[in-house]
Amino acid sequence: MHHLSHLPSNFVWGAATAAYQIEGAVDADGRSPSIWDTFGRVPGAIANGDTGDVACDHYHRWPEDLGLLRELGVDAYRFSVAWPRVIPTGTGAVNTKGLAFYDRLVDELLAAGIRPFVTVYHWDLPQVLQDKGGWPVRDTAEALAEYAGVVAGALGDRVTDWCTVNEPLCVAWIGHLEGTMAPGIRDLRLAVDASHHVLLGHGLATQAIRANASAEPSVGIVLNPSPVDPATDSEADVAAATRSDGHTNRWWLDPLHGRGYPRDMIETYGYEPPVRDGDLETIATPTDFLGVNYYFRAVVADDPTAPAPFTRQVEVPGARHTAMGWEVSPGGLERILTRVASEYQPARIYVTEQGSAWPDVVAADGSIEDKERIDYLEQHLEAIDAAAAAGVPLAGYFVWSLLDNLEWAYGYDKRFGLVHVDYATQERTMKASGRRYAEILRDFRR
Repeated sequence: MHHLSHLPSNFVWGAATAAYQIEGAVDADGRSPSIWDTFGRVPGAIANGDTGDVACDHYHRWPEDLGLLRELGVDAYRFSVAWPRVIPTGTGAVNTKGLAFYDRLVDELLAAGIRPFVTVYHWDLPQVLQDKGGWPVRDTAEALAEYAGVVAGALGDRVTDWCTVNEPLCVAWIGHLEGTMAPGIRDLRLAVDASHHVLLGHGLATQAIRANASAEPSVGIVLNPSPVDPATDSEADVAAATRSDGHTNRWWLDPLHGRGYPRDMIETYGYEPPVRDGDLETIATPTDFLGVNYYFRAVVADDPTAPAPFTRQVEVPGARHTAMGWEVSPGGLERILTRVASEYQPARIYVTEQGSAWPDVVAADGSIEDKERIDYLEQHLEAIDAAAAAGVPLAGYFVWSLLDNLEWAYGYDKRFGLVHVDYATQERTMKASGRRYAEILRDFRR
């Protein structure tokens, strides 16, 4: 791999996790159930009947995991705060024990010279708020802002980097339209309402972080855009690709950048989002960066029988696929970064998640020589370098993930970590990809 010569010298190298995927300890120290705890009890919702009850037990083993971050030599660590730990009733009383966990984690990260990037909301809505209607209800956006203000007030004297919401697409479309993520609803009207309230919550949370953090905060949202290509050049598939692009990309990027919701998608869904006076201005509250998570490009065909946007993903013949069945497409990362930069002009872009699952083999001596993950990592870093060469204002990269973890509805079988976790013993083992990542970071700093 060539030296990543187009990235700025102050480029931030990191690793990322999310609370529900690693913490476990679901009823420790006053934490209340989240929608994922509830969803995980639904038969068939999560592969193998897996749950986040124990996960990587990071809540108790975080000092060891901090040691792994030091071993990798990262500049930064992106993690999420669990809303049900901090405000178990969703709004109102703050649980000091829950907050203390993150307070200590932040102090120890800073002592280790690692910059904390805090994600305020990574999908673990308190179940009590779901019982009151969840994201389809406007109150949830206000509740997110209240919670964001609490976290910023507690950690914002030391934390300067804030992500409001992770992947609103998954919250709204996968959680409320496809129903394969919590809360497992399949209702287009509710999904459109949820999409608006998640974006509104982001805008309100951005304002709340700025009002409550004493250290100058840098705030952004994390999206998961994909380049979209039609399966064929037929009129139907080309139109399908436009709809899919609207659903995946423009529905989020347009309102965040002051353009309102794309008209063609309102017509596709048949529903107007529940916008009130001032909402679009709140959603377009200026941010300091945009977070981009990238895993695959979309190749789509027209399918009137599918849920909105009435398209289906098509297999790419001859392509390499990860254990998730996702096409390996580093070029797609370069394409989406250059497009987002040119069309929307965010001040800075962080690649906030990027990684791959493979059927990792543990050798007799306990080592994991995950060559596929190394190749994948190197190819995508080259794509980022190429995007930087084309003028994209890239500020950092966070590999997904530090640890093997609960891959949401896919359960524990799908391993994304630079570090292998033996779930029976909780033993952590650095994979070859982790050692390679550490080497890339050392080379970059030379």
